[in-house]
Amino acid sequence: MNDDPRLFVAVPLTSEATSAVAEIVERIRAGEPEGRGVRWVRLEGLHLTLRFLGPTPEDRVPDLAAAIDTVARDAEPFTVTIRGAGSFPPTGRPRTIWLDIPDGFEELQRLATALDERLADAGWERERRPFRAHLTLARADGVRSGPATVAALTAAAADLAIESPIDRVILFESITGSGRARYVERAAAAIG
Repeated sequence: MNDDPRLFVAVPLTSEATSAVAEIVERIRAGEPEGRGVRWVRLEGLHLTLRFLGPTPEDRVPDLAAAIDTVARDAEPFTVTIRGAGSFPPTGRPRTIWLDIPDGFEELQRLATALDERLADAGWERERRPFRAHLTLARADGVRSGPATVAALTAAAADLAIESPIDRVILFESITGSGRARYVERAAAAIG
């Protein structure tokens, strides 16, 4: 078993935006049937992932922190708007259920691209998948109730417009095990 920390880079949502998202999630959870349903993420510390790194040797963390610092310093603070919902895959039984980020997407994409370039310069492999800004709320892993949860979230998010200023980039460690994953901040840098 690999004991290296599982790391990813993300931008955090404000507490106000997190509270607004939590209200929607709680309404949907209250209407879910009992039994094996979707697995909701922890609602404290919601974030938008820029790059998942996976298990990473501890001695690489300083290089990551330096890359994050450079990328954040070269960017400008911006605001995202959370509006709409969907899933991966978009049809059939979903694996991931999310809220969309239509406003601020370009800025997030620029951050993700700059981060990918800095990490490649430091010896990481480039990200192969195209960047898709979204706020993951639940893992469905193909469970039968997944499509109903996506439909409920889509209806709840139809008129949604939650804004969140983005002013930090954070290196998180994902700690898995008993229950939902916890995220621990390992390094952070202010944007701008």
